[in-house]
Amino acid sequence: MASAATDLFLGKFVAILESEAASIAGVRDQVDEIKQELVFMKSFLEDADGGEQAHTQVEKAWVASVRDLANDVENTIDEFMYRVYEQRNGGRFSRWFHKTIHFPKHLWYKRRIANKLQKIAVAIRAIPERNQRYHGAAAVEVKSTSEDIRRWVQNQAESSLYQKEDELVGIEGDKNMLLGWLMDEAKHQIAVSVVGMGGSGKTTLVARTFKDDIVKRDFECYAWITVSQSYVIEDLLRRLIKEFHKGKREEVPADINAMSYNELLEILVNYLETKRYLIVLDDVWDVHLWDKIRFSFPDKQLGSRVMLTTRREDIASSSFGVESHVHKIQPLERGDAWELFSMKAFSSYQNKSCSPELLPLARELVEKCEGLPLAIVALSGLMSSKKSLTEWSTVYNSLNWHLTNNSLLEPMKMRILLFSFNDLPYRLKQCFLSCSLFPEDHVIVNNRLITLWIAEGFVEHVEGLTPEEVARGYLMELIFRNMLQQRFLGSLPACKMHDLLREIALSIAKEEKFCVVHDGGETVEETGALRLSIQTTNREIGSCTGISRLRSFLVFATGVSSFSFSNKLPFDLKLLKVLDLEDVPLDYLPDNLTSLFNLKYLNLRGTPITELPESIGQLRNLQTLNITLTKIVALPRGISKLLNLRHLLVGRFFSRKIIGVRIPSSINGEEFLRVDALSSPPPYLDRLELSGKLEKVPHWFCSLHSLAYLNLSGSRLEEDLLPHIEALPSLRSLWLDNASVRKELCFNRGFVKLRHLWVWDLALLNMITIEKGAMPNLEFIRIHDCLTLETLPQGIEDLTNLQGYRFDNASEKFKESIKEGGVDHPRMLLVDERCKKYA
Repeated sequence: MASAATDLFLGKFVAILESEAASIAGVRDQVDEIKQELVFMKSFLEDADGGEQAHTQVEKAWVASVRDLANDVENTIDEFMYRVYEQRNGGRFSRWFHKTIHFPKHLWYKRRIANKLQKIAVAIRAIPERNQRYHGAAAVEVKSTSEDIRRWVQNQAESSLYQKEDELVGIEGDKNMLLGWLMDEAKHQIAVSVVGMGGSGKTTLVARTFKDDIVKRDFECYAWITVSQSYVIEDLLRRLIKEFHKGKREEVPADINAMSYNELLEILVNYLETKRYLIVLDDVWDVHLWDKIRFSFPDKQLGSRVMLTTRREDIASSSFGVESHVHKIQPLERGDAWELFSMKAFSSYQNKSCSPELLPLARELVEKCEGLPLAIVALSGLMSSKKSLTEWSTVYNSLNWHLTNNSLLEPMKMRILLFSFNDLPYRLKQCFLSCSLFPEDHVIVNNRLITLWIAEGFVEHVEGLTPEEVARGYLMELIFRNMLQQRFLGSLPACKMHDLLREIALSIAKEEKFCVVHDGGETVEETGALRLSIQTTNREIGSCTGISRLRSFLVFATGVSSFSFSNKLPFDLKLLKVLDLEDVPLDYLPDNLTSLFNLKYLNLRGTPITELPESIGQLRNLQTLNITLTKIVALPRGISKLLNLRHLLVGRFFSRKIIGVRIPSSINGEEFLRVDALSSPPPYLDRLELSGKLEKVPHWFCSLHSLAYLNLSGSRLEEDLLPHIEALPSLRSLWLDNASVRKELCFNRGFVKLRHLWVWDLALLNMITIEKGAMPNLEFIRIHDCLTLETLPQGIEDLTNLQGYRFDNASEKFKESIKEGGVDHPRMLLVDERCKKYA
């Protein structure tokens, strides 16, 4: 797999090494040579990624050699930068020493870099010679091998047409829905898309629908073709013509194989324009396929239908120019999944059922499949030959190995992941593999992934877009392709990797030296992997040796109350770019943390640390620092030295309220959010949360017609917000947390769909007024920490749909006013009476 970072460090190589090393004899020539070689390395690795994937062992070794050299060059650059920084920022004695002995421009480490470059140059020249020596006739097999794989996948897909009815479970409801769309009385053409991840049962479901007798009777002609990743449009047209003629037992035109595109198109259109037809395009990968082929499918208002299956949601939801329906395949329910597994796994067992001693392991294996039919069928086939608890335990504990090496699971591996993985652009491949660093079943917050990818250098520069916007596009692409599952962690957008996808991804990542995952108790030795994830239940990480190339280090500690690094990080990490310790119960930060000069991403979220060292300013390349939900109450002065910082995430929750941290005077904490730079918001925006001071109400607030949830935190607006949002037609929830410095909130009109209102920490608020007719559907109101509010909101008794309220941390005068004898007590009784109706 190609290194997406190669093009990113080419510029760095030119800008730094040329200028810094030019004074050393011979180094300039090496720099020029390696710079040119890197250009070809990058192109070669991208071609290796995007081209044929079924390499011979010799070719795999060749690609691995180029990849390793590209990594060596980047490591050399990073080490060079580290040494430059170390010397420029060393102690007084170090600076005096080097000045006194006249090492011109730190010649001592430049010579070391020069030696490394010379070795790299020699290694580069050796690669093509070695490849020529051993490659020979082996390459001849590659094309035929990849073609065999494609043919095998096509055969597997089309065999679904002949699957026995008793081998299927849990599809009857989906099948009936598809039949409903196909048999709709509408005379115009309708397109039906079935979308889901590899192995989810798309093809099986459509095949069962396609074969139904009702369908056969209702359509005059029908055809099924598998498209797959690599296709020729003329070939698709030929296959369609052959399928239609075959279904009607008609003779296929004799010279069809010699016909041009126009000739094939004419035959197909003439054949279909007087018939009600059904066409299935199975396994579509190209978003442009419909535009290329739709002219072949005339719409003569005869009720014709086109169905397609795809792994990509962007294809399924494309504009087809005709009425269209999309069905997303859902995982099998637990009961159906167990039934499908049992059919094969226990077919030779007594009573064809699982023995009690195997039941827990069998259930666990089925759970790992997460309702994916192909995975269930493949695993059940593997386990059908295993009889003892020992055999079952062995497979369960070495599932990753079996997924990679067991021929019985090869179909699942190829169909579930490899085709989807190979279809990814090379940058997305790295982004996808990096998700396997997170533990099984881990729900990953999107922003965490996005900032991590940027720090790693996976995100390309796109003119007019921020790196975050580009990375978010990558994430959405992986979700659209069903490589990641969309989730939410509370209100935060998140994603998750399917368990079996993760297992297979880890096997690829290990082979490519992209990353490895270790249990913290085992000794971590040199593997050549650039990224390491330790997932431990111990209080301390075991010994780590020789991990000198590491660029990312993640720790996940579960089930422990405290954790330590024995004073220092466990190995030499001068090249480290990513350090993620989220939720690790650290006793203290390791001493050598701030020596990580190349570090770009530091995540300490959820750790119990109480302070950052003053030396944090030494992390001059740091882009993201996350200390949310820690016990840190103040930032050190050194924080202002982090000149490359893009994301500083701070704050902790107390009673569902965000508490900030004290900042040094060198940081301007009164900056306004620059939201007016947005000329117009996304038209379908349904949720908006802004945290930070606003100079004025954004002019585009009034155009948020789809907005259902609005949360303003720390806005401290002097302008009256309510007139700008009272007419929003979809607003259901409004959360105002320190959002205004006005003395009154007056709901004069509007807010017709508002159901929930939270008013928190409005420090100067002394009156809330609700005019009759405003907020007619309000169901719940909560007022919290408004200590200058002394009376019940005026008009609250007229909210006829109010079902509940909460007044927390209110002033003494407010409490007195609603008690018996207080000025607001009668109105409070009316409110209570109304709420009791809904209790």
